[in-house]
Amino acid sequence: MSERKTIGITGASGALGKELTKIFRNKGYKVIGFTHSKNNNEINNHSPNEWIKWEVGKEFLLQEHLKKIDILILNHGIYDVRKKHNSSYENSIEINALSKFKFLNLFETIASENKSPIVKEIWINTSEAEILPALNPSYEVSKSLIGQLVSFKKNLLDKNTKKKLKIKKIILGPFKSELNPIGIMNPKFVSNRIYDFANLNIFLIIVSPNPLSYILFPLKELYIFLYCKLLIISKVSS
Repeated sequence: MSERKTIGITGASGALGKELTKIFRNKGYKVIGFTHSKNNNEINNHSPNEWIKWEVGKEFLLQEHLKKIDILILNHGIYDVRKKHNSSYENSIEINALSKFKFLNLFETIASENKSPIVKEIWINTSEAEILPALNPSYEVSKSLIGQLVSFKKNLLDKNTKKKLKIKKIILGPFKSELNPIGIMNPKFVSNRIYDFANLNIFLIIVSPNPLSYILFPLKELYIFLYCKLLIISKVSS
């Protein structure tokens, strides 16, 4: 990531979003922060260069903004504490999964039509809750859904789109934030590890104190990779 690029970050006003913004600003990149916060978001040396307000369900309105972005980091989400309510499941699925999937589809279309030689990238924060317990069923269901969607999308991209779009999945353990005030990891440490691992040009970016994550997630991705290969082969032969 040595070339100057424009970075888009959803959830830019959260703990991790702020730290990611600082890193990219310090590296000389332009950062566009996407936020649903109604507060007046200031612009300073540590904030995004530009703020864009958006609403869940209206991702399609952001298409022109997304065209300016080289690397889009999907970092927004909720941890609904109403664990047994149907509304908790609906909100979690809509915000943590479907909204991110809409962003992914929009950015895929933009990348496939892009004439620039710069390959666009999209990084999606899914969380360890994709396959590990988080003591919140609605959160786990939503993270499992977006995790599956991202993996299938990555493995089933057509050859031309693969040349124009890189997909990365970010798997994070518990870090301290407003959503998780008792998180183990410091968001500054997490953001630095994300940046470092992204330079390795790998699909899975795992930052966690749990050693199981470094075993289970690669195994899961291998399974999905092989399953998608089987789907492709069966489609060609049919």
